[in-house]
Amino acid sequence: MHANGAQEESPELNRIRELREILAYGLESGIGVGHSLGITLASVEKGRTVYTLTPSPATANAISTVHGGVLATLMDTAMGSAIFTELADGVLYTTLELKVNFIRPVKLDGDQLSCEGRTINIGRRTALAEARVVDPAGKLIAHGTSTCMLMRPADAA
Repeated sequence: MHANGAQEESPELNRIRELREILAYGLESGIGVGHSLGITLASVEKGRTVYTLTPSPATANAISTVHGGVLATLMDTAMGSAIFTELADGVLYTTLELKVNFIRPVKLDGDQLSCEGRTINIGRRTALAEARVVDPAGKLIAHGTSTCMLMRPADAA
């Protein structure tokens, strides 16, 4: 508790609140992938996030399906956010490697997709996560993994 009687926020709840604020700011300000592609946060908890994407003309490739890069962006967002929820205050991350397996195409008039990102391991210098994109029937659309580099405040000195 703080001196004024307010409850102190745990580090993980602080990161979850911070993530929600960052995403809300992007949507309100018209910046970021949430705004431009329609990627939205559905749920967040320590080590796990779920984002959604509704196919639209903004997500199209030349053959009128959802562009693989959009699906990779969706997965990168979910995995990075899941990692973010487990980092201490002041620790930053960036994607070092992103591997994606595309299983089936998605039509532009298709239903909303869901992408779950989960952490696999949070180390001192790197973090690992995985993601799955599914359609409303639960059919797997894509699977991916990510390695992120962690940058601690002491590393900047």
